Amino acid sequence: MPKIVSNTTPLISLMKISQLEILKKIYSEIIIPEAVYKEIEAGKHKDFYRDLSEIDWIKIQSIKDKHSTDYFLELDAGEAEAIILASEIGADLIIMDEKLGRHHAKHAGIKITGTIGVLVKAKKLGLISKLKPLLKELTEKNVWISDKLISQICKTVDE
Repeated sequence: MPKIVSNTTPLISLMKISQLEILKKIYSEIIIPEAVYKEIEAGKHKDFYRDLSEIDWIKIQSIKDKHSTDYFLELDAGEAEAIILASEIGADLIIMDEKLGRHHAKHAGIKITGTIGVLVKAKKLGLISKLKPLLKELTEKNVWISDKLISQICKTVDE
């Protein structure tokens, strides 16, 4: 089974559009560091909140080298721990949306996708019938995606 690590933002984005289960359908299991779990828990008052500790296919794992977060001062704790955890376990993929975090993950040699990449993959696998309504819903729920990018993405999946 491939090792897939996720940062906070993709999880929140997918929860906002009721598509968290897409991750299970595509990857079977997702691993998150404790900092990502804590960031999700900080939003437990939000209407889209789900307790990730109660989802059997999401595994919460501690990073071994706690001091290595010192090298990622410009990243938030979730991003830093996600990159560290992905490196420590030899993850096949990290799911991360933030540009600076993606830069660090790429520099660490970790393969990257984001929320949009997950949704495109779900569309290509036939797990969702239409991508554009989900992208529009994300924008309505405060996830920034330009209209131009939405058009470009939809063209790649023949929508």
